[in-house]
Amino acid sequence: MNNFLKRSLTGGAFVLVLLGCTWFNQLSFSILFFVVTILGQWEFYTLSEKGNNRPLKVWGTIAGALIFTTNTLVCMGYDHRILALNIPIVFMIFILELFTKASNPFRNIAFTILGIVYVAIPFSILNYLVTFTGTYNYELLFGFFFILWSNDSGAYLAGSAFGKRKLFARVSPGKSWEGSIGGAIAAYIVVFIISKHYTSISIFDWMCIATILIVIGTLGDLVESLYKRSKNVKDSGTLLPGHGGILDRFDSLLMATPFVFSYLYLTQLFS
Repeated sequence: MNNFLKRSLTGGAFVLVLLGCTWFNQLSFSILFFVVTILGQWEFYTLSEKGNNRPLKVWGTIAGALIFTTNTLVCMGYDHRILALNIPIVFMIFILELFTKASNPFRNIAFTILGIVYVAIPFSILNYLVTFTGTYNYELLFGFFFILWSNDSGAYLAGSAFGKRKLFARVSPGKSWEGSIGGAIAAYIVVFIISKHYTSISIFDWMCIATILIVIGTLGDLVESLYKRSKNVKDSGTLLPGHGGILDRFDSLLMATPFVFSYLYLTQLFS
C-alpha cells in the first residue's frame, strides 16, 4: 500500500471516528477521549524515555485517566468534590519515586507531571467545552476541529505554493509566514460558515475563538515539534499509519484548549 493511500485511509477513519463519537452522545465522546488520553500519555512517556529519563509511566497514565474521568463525571452532573481525588493521586508521584532508586529522580517526577499537564488536563477540559451550555452540545468541539483542520490545510497549501519566509526555522523548517497567513484566511472563512449554522455562540465569539485556535494552535504544533526535535524523532508515535501518533494529531488542540476554556469562562459564556 503506497503512502498516499495509507494516509488517506487512516485520515478518513480518524475523522469518522472522531466526529461520529463526538456527535453521537456524551458517553461515546467520553469513552473516545478517555482512550485517547491514555494513549496520548503513554506515547508522551515513551517518547520522554529517550535521553535517560524514566517517568512513572503506569502511575502517570493512571493519574491522567482519573483526572479525565472525574472531570467527565462532574460534567455529567456528579458532585464536583470528586475532583479532590486527583490531588493525592498526583502527589503520590513524589512518594513512589522514593522507591525507584533512579539517578535522576526529580527529572523523572518532572516528566511524569508534565505528561499530565500537557496531555491529560487539556483533554479533560474538553468535557467542559461540550457542556458549556449546560447540556451536552457537540457544536463548539466540531467548530474546534473544523477551524484547526482548515488552518492546517490552508497553511500547507499556501506554504507549498508561496512559502519563503520561515516562521520558526530552528524548530520547524517547513513552516512559513506565508503558509500561516494562508491557514488563517482559510480558518476565518470556515468559522464564518460555522457561525451561520452553530448559533449557540455569536459570530463575534466564534471569531475570537478562531483567533485563539489559529495563533495558539500553530504555537502548539511548534511546541510538539520542539519536543520531538529534542528527542531526535520525526513522529511522536506510530499508532496512525502515515500520520504519526496521538500527539501529532492533537498537538494544536492540546495547547489551544486551555486558552479557549479561559476565554469562555472569563466572558461568562458558560451556563
